[in-house]
Amino acid sequence: MFRFAPFLAAGMFSLAATGAYAQDTNLCGGVGANGQWLGGDEASSDISRASDYLEQMALVLLRNEYVALFTLSEPGEVRIEAEGRGSGDTVIDLRDAAGNLVISDDDSGGNGASRAETFLDPGTYCVSLRSFDGSPLTGFVRVGRPEHAALTAGGETPSTQAGGECDLSQAAPITLGQPVTNSVDGAPFYSLALDQATAISLTAENRDADPVLVLYDGQGNWLAENDDFDGLNSRIDMADPLAPGQYCIALRALSDSGLPVTTTAKVYDPEEVMMTLYARGEASPPLDGSYPVTTLGEISTRLREDVNVGGDAAWYSVDVFEGGLLLIEAIAQGQGDPVLTVYDDLGRQVAYNDDHDGSLDSMITARIQPGTYLVAVRQLDNSMQGVIRLVFERYVPARPE
Repeated sequence: MFRFAPFLAAGMFSLAATGAYAQDTNLCGGVGANGQWLGGDEASSDISRASDYLEQMALVLLRNEYVALFTLSEPGEVRIEAEGRGSGDTVIDLRDAAGNLVISDDDSGGNGASRAETFLDPGTYCVSLRSFDGSPLTGFVRVGRPEHAALTAGGETPSTQAGGECDLSQAAPITLGQPVTNSVDGAPFYSLALDQATAISLTAENRDADPVLVLYDGQGNWLAENDDFDGLNSRIDMADPLAPGQYCIALRALSDSGLPVTTTAKVYDPEEVMMTLYARGEASPPLDGSYPVTTLGEISTRLREDVNVGGDAAWYSVDVFEGGLLLIEAIAQGQGDPVLTVYDDLGRQVAYNDDHDGSLDSMITARIQPGTYLVAVRQLDNSMQGVIRLVFERYVPARPE
């Protein structure tokens, strides 16, 4: 006999006494499903109208994250910060209501704290707080406008501020489509000249160096920043064409600035971007055969499938012909840290899980309606490859006699 309790994201626990959970399971692409409103409820979490910063204290358990929610009723500059107690090293990711990653940061707050300052349009946003090395931490999340008191001191290179440290006179030239490899110490800046309006993608690759990418215009105004897009590698996608002119690319290394980092600037390719999202499990592929999806057919009671997978997601489709509860487990066979994501056939994220019940294995329980569902499984660590056992179980509602 099976007994089910209400499902919560493992490891998420807030010490804020008045924090209310979000009710929208699809908020921020599912990340905000169990997030807490910074102001205690949605109405009190509008940063545009807040008289002071909003802050919560959170306990992040092993290899998990805490998610804080806030809204903006008017466009404006916002500062997002996180600081751990003691030696805690925080990492923050900011996502919009659709789940798109807006900005991420590791150490810009100084001394292991995180800090990002950016301009945001009206809407709902989710701030994910996690520990850099996956260890438990107690930390604070604070969101406010520039005139509000800051939580962190700020690092020596506050790259998210306009007019930051990007010196075109000292920048090495970089050309679209031609990767360049240098250490961050040897080439902290690159200059990119665009002779026509162009959408671009930037990448910085060497996980051992843990690079951070920042893009400025020719006047030193901050345009975008990324840390840890693909494992510890970084990527910036500027889908809206940039105006002709000079641009400055700044690099930092959070681990070792003496290691070689391969930096690439290339023309933005929407198809390649979508393929990358499919590989990361952050968007569901079409079921027209253009992307590999293994069809498992109908889940009537229980099904088991083994997959040897790395950082790129393996995709499966399952059919359910009667509403009920779908339970999916991803169990590492030996070493492994699996991540599970489930989408419906329209591409809406149904559920996400990493690290269930204090382990590195994952489990999803979702109430579903008849239809086709796509399931992505991958390793959290892109450098890891191993066998993951998938278990699918379907439960139907009890019928009155």
